[in-house]
Amino acid sequence: MSYTIGVQEALAELDQFDAILDVRSPGEFAEDHVPGAENWPVLDDEERRIVGTLYKQDPLEARRLGATLVARNVARLLDERTGGKAKTWRPLVYCWRGGQRSLSLHWFLGQIGFRSRQLVGGYKAYRHQVRADLDAWPARFDYRVLCGLTGCGKTRLLQALAAEGAQVLDLEGLAAHRGSVLGGLPDRPQPTQKRFDSALWHTLLGLDPARPVFVESESRKIGRIALPAALLGALHGQGRPLWIDMPEPARVELLLQDYTHFAADVDGFCRLLDGLVELRGHARVKAWQAQARAGDWAGVFGALMREHYDPGYGSSLRRHFPALAGAEPIVLADGHADTLRDAARALIAAA
Repeated sequence: MSYTIGVQEALAELDQFDAILDVRSPGEFAEDHVPGAENWPVLDDEERRIVGTLYKQDPLEARRLGATLVARNVARLLDERTGGKAKTWRPLVYCWRGGQRSLSLHWFLGQIGFRSRQLVGGYKAYRHQVRADLDAWPARFDYRVLCGLTGCGKTRLLQALAAEGAQVLDLEGLAAHRGSVLGGLPDRPQPTQKRFDSALWHTLLGLDPARPVFVESESRKIGRIALPAALLGALHGQGRPLWIDMPEPARVELLLQDYTHFAADVDGFCRLLDGLVELRGHARVKAWQAQARAGDWAGVFGALMREHYDPGYGSSLRRHFPALAGAEPIVLADGHADTLRDAARALIAAA
């Protein structure tokens, strides 16, 4: 026998399901999905487009065609993917609104004898719940906010904290971006906003409010990803800021390590710098571009730090975290692994 299940109940016990089956099209799935879901599309992108277009002209014929296509695809999915499953297999099945697409697969799974559950309201209900939780959950936590200038090792220190067992919220990792005009990753595109929201929701779900959460200070947007207002408000309003400091030569060395890919795409680097003309003027940007074209990467990164990033970040951090004025700095001599490990252990002990 098979049943439906409400979104709050389902999300509270996601790890109790043997599988989470998203029956929407691959394009819908790629935009976002419930964490841990597998794509079992009962209509592919082109089939969904055809049925949707036909529905505007002839709803009955669209339903007939849709049923035919869904039946064929469900049969194939059952044949290819359910072999060897035990009768106790318990999947959660959902589509866009908990309608016919998920019902079709869910019904057949139940008839076979599997313990299938269909998500009431589908992805739409899940998305509504994610947004509600992202409004409410950030206030739960005790944040230790790593603040500091560009290249001071905040991200690496966050990684060292995670390696030492601390609770960490890596927003730049979730957003696949380093958070500046140069921050795009060469081998990993940014997720959609919805996909980021799901990843953030899933991360917050796993955090313990009784333990501190270490996180980097961030602007309202990381690349093209917008942070939830409630999270930014919690970081600025209740977070305990920690000032991370590092000598300029060591900061430049970290930037050289993190941005090596620009050496193979100098033109791309210079195009990104064009975005700073309005803030810093044509002459200064052209000087930075000339350094890059000459291969003086240490020089251009040092100049960008002193002339662009440090002035902007310094004033922004002081505005959002007034307590930084009296905070004792955490000085990292360099970005070496042992330096970061020792600093992480000291922060964990102090917390």
